Amino acid sequence: MIRPQAAPVVVLRQNTKREQGRKAQLANIQAGMTIADIVRTTLGPKSMLKMLLDPIGGIVMTNDGNAILREVDVAHPAAKSMIELSRSQDEEVGDGTTSVVVLAGEMLAVAEPFLERNMHPTIIVAGYIQALDDTLKLLGEIATPIDASDDKRLTEIVHTCIDTKFPARWGNMIIGCSRLPSA
Repeated sequence: MIRPQAAPVVVLRQNTKREQGRKAQLANIQAGMTIADIVRTTLGPKSMLKMLLDPIGGIVMTNDGNAILREVDVAHPAAKSMIELSRSQDEEVGDGTTSVVVLAGEMLAVAEPFLERNMHPTIIVAGYIQALDDTLKLLGEIATPIDASDDKRLTEIVHTCIDTKFPARWGNMIIGCSRLPSA
């Protein structure tokens, strides 16, 4: 005997809303943008500290976006994805955790009007892929080759990279150490 296919049974918490379609897409965008907005103010020369209450009741003040997102407790799946994006960036690169979340939030914000105009998500993604291709082509055209034996130029590059992480006096020490011969 062949049984008719029954609808899947989904077990959710009592106060859980289930959304689908455009409404769910827009809700996901809003959740992602909210996470980006949390850390956006920690960027730049006028960055602000956030005061966080840790699980044991201590107060932590930081402008480190990754530290802030580690302490945020969210239930929304898209918001969790944004936090996971920050963690992945930290594990793979070790820097840029706040920037990648803010950039992703901006990409979501740009996609929102297209969704509201009933554009299919695959068309929006194709636009992002085309923008990536165009960007890589442009960067290839404006890139400047670097001579690895040019200590002055390498020092400038390293300075640019670490100036946001260390005060000037520590940056100079680190750059000085980087010129030591490797063992």
